[in-house]
Amino acid sequence: MDVLYFAWVRERIGLPREVVETKANTVAELVTELSAREERYAAAFEDLSALRVAVDQELADFDAPLKGVREVAFFPPMTGG
Repeated sequence: MDVLYFAWVRERIGLPREVVETKANTVAELVTELSAREERYAAAFEDLSALRVAVDQELADFDAPLKGVREVAFFPPMTGG
């Protein structure tokens, strides 16, 4: 699946997107897998309360299932202006 990173998440990881093969069943499990890769991922996912996630371009929770999902995106909360 495609995994996209935005704003400071992209800066910490150093990539805007990547294709990930995963055995994760939920977004939270995917985060655990990514965090275990190396320090830059662990730093990006250190505080999940500071992150939002979209699954196939729909806002979702970290317990959202990944079965059949093509894209997961991680980004900081949006603010209005």
